[in-house]
Amino acid sequence: MRHTPPPRTYRVKSFGCQMNVYDGERMAELLAEQGISPAPEGEEADLVVLNTCHIREKAAEKVYSDIGRLRREDGTAPLIAVAGCVAQAEGEEIMARAPSVSMVVGPQAYHRLPAMIADAVEGRRVVDTDMPAETKFDMLPARRKVGPSAFLTVQEGCDKFCTYCVVPYTRGAEVSRPFNDLVTEAHRLVEAGAREITLLGQNVNAWRDESNRGLEKLIEVLAAIPELARIRYTTSHPNDMTEGLIEAHRDVEKLMPFLHLPVQAGNDRVLKAMNRSHTVDSYLRILDRVRAARPDIALSGDFIVGFPGESDAEFEDTLKLVEQVGYAQCFSFKYSPRPGTPAATMDGQVPAAVMDERLQRLQGALNASQLAFNRHSVGTRCSVLVERQGKYPGQWLGKSPWLQSVHFTADAAIGDLVEVELVEAGANSLSGRLVQ
Repeated sequence: MRHTPPPRTYRVKSFGCQMNVYDGERMAELLAEQGISPAPEGEEADLVVLNTCHIREKAAEKVYSDIGRLRREDGTAPLIAVAGCVAQAEGEEIMARAPSVSMVVGPQAYHRLPAMIADAVEGRRVVDTDMPAETKFDMLPARRKVGPSAFLTVQEGCDKFCTYCVVPYTRGAEVSRPFNDLVTEAHRLVEAGAREITLLGQNVNAWRDESNRGLEKLIEVLAAIPELARIRYTTSHPNDMTEGLIEAHRDVEKLMPFLHLPVQAGNDRVLKAMNRSHTVDSYLRILDRVRAARPDIALSGDFIVGFPGESDAEFEDTLKLVEQVGYAQCFSFKYSPRPGTPAATMDGQVPAAVMDERLQRLQGALNASQLAFNRHSVGTRCSVLVERQGKYPGQWLGKSPWLQSVHFTADAAIGDLVEVELVEAGANSLSGRLVQ
């Protein structure tokens, strides 16, 4: 049996959604708690964690490419852990195909990494894709230092079973974290440096506490933390957009005027085939209610082009919806069949060339919509949360309340909230001028 020296340094590479970013940060904190340090920039790590995403096509093949690139010139490799949703879906196959991988751990079991590392040091290869009864959140270390904007996972899993999506199979059923645990962690994040907290979930607005109170109650309580300046949440599902949550956008000043509410397509037949629980009309009525509560709200969404059976006319309906809504920003993807999902075996799979053309047209429309929103913001005064230094002396970058990237020159520091006037708009960012 091959023995390996215990790792002294690590590197975590996270792919995909913000939930994965959060999980990657928590794994890094867990490793640091074991006395393992981040590898210095430019140096090889003793342990590499590939925190994978399974949403897109060929996700598993990308993992094998990353594993291959970790092999050193002398033929050796670091300890390699494959984590995340690809690990959950294809754990045993990864072990069979990639002998250099020591550990495979699913997204609900990564709190067991220390024990798995101990096994790997002794030469034992381990797969852990359980969804254990004890929650991983109870086993993770307290947050000690975070940036000015921090993630807080409040809900995991999905019960919606959209026909294209693997999340219910890789993340499990919808589970809400307990109210008191979340309030405690939010206080710790603020003590560790956070001025803004983004509440995360696969369906974040499906969160319910033990008394069946919704996300608006959690937002209301977190807003009472004096040092916390901003609250956001993502990703939401139209089916869970309650009146109470909509009213929170009107009543809670610290809740930022930004809503990410995926629609996926602009045609009712396609939405039904996707097993989405809304129609185009019901989606637009939700947006009308949100805008009535918070007129300056910025809207974001997700779109899939080329879903099986989507016709040219049905795709045109999606373009019409984009024009009607006026999104501030969006994510768009070509449909990719995920093994084990109903859509993967549907008739009418759309040719790749057709999907490419549709995606280009959709992204053109979305980019124009984003630029129009940014230009409409010029002349507005707003607070910007400073997140990092810019490329030039005295330049800083941060986010507006509408999640726009803003750069400006000022005597500032990371974590400051600075009042600026938005003076120039680009497609992806705006220039601001300090308001004296």
